[in-house]
Amino acid sequence: MKYIKQFAIILTITCIGEILKYLIDLPIPGSIYGLIIMFLLLLFHVLKPEDVKETGEFLIEIMPLMFIPAGAGLLSSFDVLKEMLIPLLVIIPLTTCIVVFVSGRVTEAVLHMKGGKKNV
Repeated sequence: MKYIKQFAIILTITCIGEILKYLIDLPIPGSIYGLIIMFLLLLFHVLKPEDVKETGEFLIEIMPLMFIPAGAGLLSSFDVLKEMLIPLLVIIPLTTCIVVFVSGRVTEAVLHMKGGKKNV
């Protein structure tokens, strides 16, 4: 029963985010609104992390399964992607390196602000 309640909370917040997507005329996905709502609810202690912890961990564990339909979609539309193959092969590794670098720098800055070791 605990898992159903936790899943209902997550699903409700996700649905509210999707509704906000249609009410607010901005090019922001509903999932982002849902993440912001969840963050604010946790930040202001309306929800405790324990209220969604187990189900959230389960959803993160099965996340790779959610990429299978997207991968199948890419394979089925390879003819369209074929003409963009060279730019994609350049852009994807480049942006991956940028994300890794920036994420590392942000993590170092946060650890430094908290008084942790800078060279972890």
